[in-house]
Amino acid sequence: MDNNVTENRRLGLFHSTVLNMIDMVGIGPFITMPIVIGLMGGMYIWAWVAGAVLSFVDAMIWSELGAAYPLAGGSYNFLKVAYGENGPGKMMSFLYVWQTIIQAPLVAASAAIGFAQYFIYLVPMEVWQQKMVSGSVIILVTLLLYRKIESIGKIGVLLWAGVVATLGWIIFGGLSHGNFMQPIFQSANAFHINTIASFLFGQACVKTIYSYLGYYNVCHLGGEIKNPGKNIPRSMFISIFAIAVLYLAMNVSVTSVIPWQEIKAWQDAGTNNFVISTFIERLYGFTAAKIGTVMILWVAVASLFAVMLGYSRVPFAAAQDGAFFKVFAKLHPTKNFPYVSLLVLAAFAFVFSLLFRMGDVISGILAMRIMVQFIGQGVGLILLRKRKGTTNLPFKMPLYPIPVILAIAMWLFVFYATGKAIMISFAIVLLSGIIVYLVKAKLKKEWPFALLNENILKEVENIGSD
Repeated sequence: MDNNVTENRRLGLFHSTVLNMIDMVGIGPFITMPIVIGLMGGMYIWAWVAGAVLSFVDAMIWSELGAAYPLAGGSYNFLKVAYGENGPGKMMSFLYVWQTIIQAPLVAASAAIGFAQYFIYLVPMEVWQQKMVSGSVIILVTLLLYRKIESIGKIGVLLWAGVVATLGWIIFGGLSHGNFMQPIFQSANAFHINTIASFLFGQACVKTIYSYLGYYNVCHLGGEIKNPGKNIPRSMFISIFAIAVLYLAMNVSVTSVIPWQEIKAWQDAGTNNFVISTFIERLYGFTAAKIGTVMILWVAVASLFAVMLGYSRVPFAAAQDGAFFKVFAKLHPTKNFPYVSLLVLAAFAFVFSLLFRMGDVISGILAMRIMVQFIGQGVGLILLRKRKGTTNLPFKMPLYPIPVILAIAMWLFVFYATGKAIMISFAIVLLSGIIVYLVKAKLKKEWPFALLNENILKEVENIGSD
């Protein structure tokens, strides 16, 4: 299953973990923290713990698949292999790419909207002006990407340095303020088991899980990871633990300076979406807050750059493999990058950044991924184990099948919590994807039509022999 000996495998455990963490921390924690507090009140910390738990459990599925099939493309390959490369796997991998056409622009739009929300701290604006800023950021990043990219290493280092510096500053500020432990005691006292099982808690988890997404980035780089059987699982579990510690420390730090009651009041009133800027201002003054805001804006732009760069390669790779529309396989004639894929995703991202609010975008991102990608992979892993056994698995999840069952149950709860409108939107995207695939498969005589043709031929042969 695993080909460890290849000259392309140059990323060790450290680099794999860093790339995972870069993908996990973008604008997410800065914009979702006040939303979660607005939903959960004093129980906000538990939503971040729940997000980490779900990520950890789901990472067991990714670890087993990623270690067994360390190839570029991640989910695209997992779904194709699990459901049969010449069978339903063709449709599942197509649907993954199809939902990426919608989901990836939603991720980009979330970064652009987050940028606009924090930009207000520097330049007060009306709603329509915020929309113009978010749309302009999409255009700017697209122009930056419209060239041949030789290496992402320097961009990754700059992004990571900005993230670490920003989070470190926030955590240090709370620690030095001297009230760091009080939010922890308050959250412990606020815990109520009925709230954990509520729809409201599910909505809060949608926001926190969004901020953890990316723990599986190493699987998409599987073909470049040294000793993938060990390093792919380790990098995921290490990055989830490290990011969870940083997120929890950031939440505690901020609410030790700005009481959660005050942040919740802002959310209820629909004001002050730049809580981190206010936090820095109260500790160090307005000038320092402006510097902190610029750092957050840099993280937003850098994460948007990385998102659009990476996702533009998904339809391109699928098209090259013959599993998606050929037009997406086109490279720029002189700059040698998948310009059609980039421009299509950028166009959708631009429209989404103008039309949607942050909460809707975050819910949409998860809804588009849950059924086909996350739950689809969980079911696919069960199918693979039944078909191929576990003898050659480099990584075997402990307590199988409990983690798979638990992950599927939690994902279904989160999917329900995205809301009726978002679920209907997903159903429309999924149904349209199935219809487009069936039309494509009919024209190319692929599954299930290839199977029908084979059965018809067999029946004709049987009749002739009789």
